Amino acid sequence: MWMVAEAFTWNDFKINARDSVKDSKTFRRLEKRLTRAVGRAIADYNMIEDGDTVMVCLSGGKDSYSLLSILMALRQRAPISFRLIAMNLDQKQPMFPENVLSEYLSKLGVEFRIVEQDTYSIVKEKIPEGKTTCSLCSRLRRGVIYRTAKSLGANKIALGHHRDDMVHTLFLNMLFGGKLKGMPPKLLTDDGAHVVIRPLAYCDEKEIARYAREMEFPVIPCNLCGSQKNLQRQKIREMMLEWDARYPGRTESVFSAMQNIVPSHLADNALFDFKGLAPGERANAKDSLPGGLDFQPFRRDAG
Repeated sequence: MWMVAEAFTWNDFKINARDSVKDSKTFRRLEKRLTRAVGRAIADYNMIEDGDTVMVCLSGGKDSYSLLSILMALRQRAPISFRLIAMNLDQKQPMFPENVLSEYLSKLGVEFRIVEQDTYSIVKEKIPEGKTTCSLCSRLRRGVIYRTAKSLGANKIALGHHRDDMVHTLFLNMLFGGKLKGMPPKLLTDDGAHVVIRPLAYCDEKEIARYAREMEFPVIPCNLCGSQKNLQRQKIREMMLEWDARYPGRTESVFSAMQNIVPSHLADNALFDFKGLAPGERANAKDSLPGGLDFQPFRRDAG
């Protein structure tokens, strides 16, 4: 568990000027904000514990590069010991630069594994031209990731999803799936063998993009899914960008709402006993969620 050691708190995480590859004060402040946000998310959700082996999934995109960089910095000063292994899945996409990641990771000095699996051909064979490939691609990729984690002895799998991704997923499921379901910061796999963590959960995508540009990561574009137009997720992304432009802070507000759920003010009978409500029980009423998580339903105004 991420515990507070003597004279050490993650919220007061310090980065020395010599640790930054950039001399700019603006960059050092950005680096400090992102690192503190990651440390806070890890602590809040107990994502990494002493003795963990964390497999960091590296796609070649800005988010996963940033995640690996920040976790490596945190590990140097952490009050606990944990192992990091970077993992990339080479899906055999056309024109994929095979040597970029292996050369970068070798120079970085981090333990890594490159897994070659031709999921690209399977997706192109199974999905008609013009249709969204995301669902099948994700299932195939997830299977490879879990098998690799098992072979490496990794009990934690770190993904590069950030706060914006989590908010977009919430709206994606609400508007297109009819579910109030998001992307959790921490998740147990269906077989119970691994815990999936998202340490960038508190990080703003715009700041991650700035960080990646300043760090000059060798970003690799995704030709399989990035080239598809009219994806539902892209529509949600555009919607949120418009909202944030008109009303700054909407993404942060929605994410805050994901952390402050009141089941008694929704409409799911499986989460709250609406049928059992009766006069005179207000003082003892509680919002109950599966797993023993209780919420006081009257802690807020009804409006």
